[in-house]
Amino acid sequence: MDKVCAVFGGSRGIGRAVAQLMARKGYRLAIVARDLDVAKAAAAGLGGDHLAFSCDVAKEHEVQSTFEEIEKNLGRVNFLVNAAGINRDNLLVRTNTEDMICQLHTNLLGSMLTCKAAVRTMIQQHGGSIVNVGSITGLKGNSGQTVYSASKGGLVGFSRALAKEVARKKIRVNVVAPGFIHTDMTKNLKEEHLKRNIPLGRFGEPTEVAHAVVFLLESPYITGHVLVVDGGLQLVI
Repeated sequence: MDKVCAVFGGSRGIGRAVAQLMARKGYRLAIVARDLDVAKAAAAGLGGDHLAFSCDVAKEHEVQSTFEEIEKNLGRVNFLVNAAGINRDNLLVRTNTEDMICQLHTNLLGSMLTCKAAVRTMIQQHGGSIVNVGSITGLKGNSGQTVYSASKGGLVGFSRALAKEVARKKIRVNVVAPGFIHTDMTKNLKEEHLKRNIPLGRFGEPTEVAHAVVFLLESPYITGHVLVVDGGLQLVI
């Protein structure tokens, strides 16, 4: 099987760390982001034969055309990583409908649409592997993150159901659920206060999550699994 991987959200944070690790392991990568220039810069930074694509994951026609372009230029996608995500944290009573829809579209609907496109391709080539990047909040919930937690919790349910649907087609679907990781999404948090509740005593690094993602991508007998990478945070919340 060719090692062609599409990394949605591959231009920054966890997605970028995944792309860097996979490039070192010899994958051919499609770096997908909403901003094409940012995606191009990330792809160029990997060296080798990697390409950049622009896509709004909440728009099915853009997702489908992106997969067609990837296949035309790199080959059929047989590995997919969904790392695109946004958060607009607020108490539910202060969250407007637009912010709700935006988070659900990017974090949940977007992954559904990319998985739909990928599965069609993977069925044709008799196998594939998908990892969706969730969050510990999707398992435990968090005050001030009701909508974000819902989007990531929905991603878990979706991924497990899809894993059952496509297992006989030799397609695996798994989830990585990070805790507090040093990314743009956490840069404004009060780290000194929050890390007191983390048994390992620190925030994680994107590269540490990336190793978990690639592990699941390459593990031939694991599907429908949620791998938590949070320094032990799930033990205390």
